[in-house]
Amino acid sequence: MPSHVFADRPAPQPPERGDVDALISLARRLRGDVDAVRRDAADQEDDAHGRWQRALCDLAVHHLDDLGAHLGQLKEGLPAQAADSPGPHGRVESFEAPDSFQDDLAEHEADSALHGGSLLSRVGSAEWNLLTDEVSWSDELYQILGWSPESGPMTLDELPAMVFSEDQPLLTAMVTDCLVDGSPIDGEFRMVRTDGGVRTVHMTGEPVLDADGSTASMWAVLRDVSELRRSQRAVRETRHSLQRKEHFAQTERRLAVELQEAVLPPWRGSLQLPEDAPAALDVAAHYLPSADSALIGGDWYDALQLPGGQALLSVGDLTGHGVVATSSMAMLLGALRGMAVAGIAPGQLMAHLNQLLEASAQPALGSAVCCRYEPAERTLTWAQAGHPAPLLFRGGTGRALTPPEGVLLGATPTAQYGQADVRLLPGDVLVLHTDGLTRTSAAEECDTGRLLALAPLFAEAKDAQDCVRAVVEEFGEAERGDDACVMAARIGR
Repeated sequence: MPSHVFADRPAPQPPERGDVDALISLARRLRGDVDAVRRDAADQEDDAHGRWQRALCDLAVHHLDDLGAHLGQLKEGLPAQAADSPGPHGRVESFEAPDSFQDDLAEHEADSALHGGSLLSRVGSAEWNLLTDEVSWSDELYQILGWSPESGPMTLDELPAMVFSEDQPLLTAMVTDCLVDGSPIDGEFRMVRTDGGVRTVHMTGEPVLDADGSTASMWAVLRDVSELRRSQRAVRETRHSLQRKEHFAQTERRLAVELQEAVLPPWRGSLQLPEDAPAALDVAAHYLPSADSALIGGDWYDALQLPGGQALLSVGDLTGHGVVATSSMAMLLGALRGMAVAGIAPGQLMAHLNQLLEASAQPALGSAVCCRYEPAERTLTWAQAGHPAPLLFRGGTGRALTPPEGVLLGATPTAQYGQADVRLLPGDVLVLHTDGLTRTSAAEECDTGRLLALAPLFAEAKDAQDCVRAVVEEFGEAERGDDACVMAARIGR
């Protein structure tokens, strides 16, 4: 809208024409680039982040549309008809928006249904002459309000009838302050069109003073900001949704970490099992997180002294991540400890764990290996459920133990699990681990070759802690896609 000439101050001069042309060209290029980004965002997955991106693009497009419209008006200056027939105080009665900018943007609006009419139909102007009771509206204002031009413009007394009852006091206060105190108008309210549609309108304006300093008329620019506010609401809602999801994910991870720390053995360094026995196990273990620290999984390790001087060693892994996986792991590990203390053999123990996991309210699959060590005979009895076999290191070389029969826990309720016995010698080292240790992604096969290559280091190690340290140095820096556990047990002499 061209600048009005006020009785109390001159109108500002427009910038040089060349500068405006340059700004219009820049706005056109930027509008096209933003619209291309908006179309790309629309092709993305329809999640909270994608909706947030699209809402931001819509918001930017609205701003650039308005910028282009105003620059087009600024370039054209006063329309010829208005220049020939100026209104009171030298102001135009209405303005006709140029079509050049809109035509240049038409190709960008071909796939968009955001605007019900032309881009410029969202900005209209009005003037209420208090001396003659004359009212003039621009054509665009009729379009915004859905008001028929044949009905003529509405007076200031009639205008609140189209405004939401909750917003009518705001409009009344703004108009009163403008007419009585000479305050500028700047506020938003909701209006109901004649077709029942609701639009949010931003109104700005000022009183026009006569030579005596009295208010002669009031002019205003009314801008339909309905789509703009819709985009802003979408941005806020998606931002809040993302914040809630992030907060939920952080809370879930904290709970998973706390649950994992509460369940896994509290000891650090080496552990002697059973205590003070000549052929006791020197045990050490370590948990290695995934590259994505948010993925707390269901991996566990455990070492426990059993009644009668025996010892239990176990490691395992449940599918999934987060609180669900760690809570299932806690349930399974608690059951394993209870059954082991009750004297149930490893093979039968695996069968019970399989039935427990299969009947769980949170179905999951798991792998595990369970070993019972008898120090008097230096005998290891073990069973496995779809898990990498323990590695036995002796005399500077290593090999994987031959696994007995056993499928994944939770795969079938009628699974049978065998068990095997191994006679150990003083100085032997057993290494138990989950499959995440030797692979960097779920697509890879478990490769124990690098672990077996550590046999010379294990032969020179002073204790089990040195063995675990060697494993961590070898595998700890890998960008693994899953967490992992490793446990080393050295047979006492």
